[in-house]
Amino acid sequence: MIVNERETPEGLLVAVCDDDVLGRTFEEGELSLTVTEEFYGGDEVDESAVIDSLARATVANIVGTRAVELAIEEGFVDEANVLEVDGTHHAQLLRMH
Repeated sequence: MIVNERETPEGLLVAVCDDDVLGRTFEEGELSLTVTEEFYGGDEVDESAVIDSLARATVANIVGTRAVELAIEEGFVDEANVLEVDGTHHAQLLRMH
């Protein structure tokens, strides 16, 4: 998986995606999701590093079936809040402090 972390005035923004969705656009009806290198590109990491990043995130955007499954398994995302777009999954995390 690929992780990109950015510090913002509001906290840590984390973008996570499966390797195979980077650079792709998913469209379904009115929905369009583009997994850009600019936003999602970063370091290729293992699952434990993804978990660590999500644990520290204030906001996270997660794209890809495996990345979203991991976020659900680890309790970061509720499966009921996952969006499916053209065969891939997308979820967002917002942690209120």
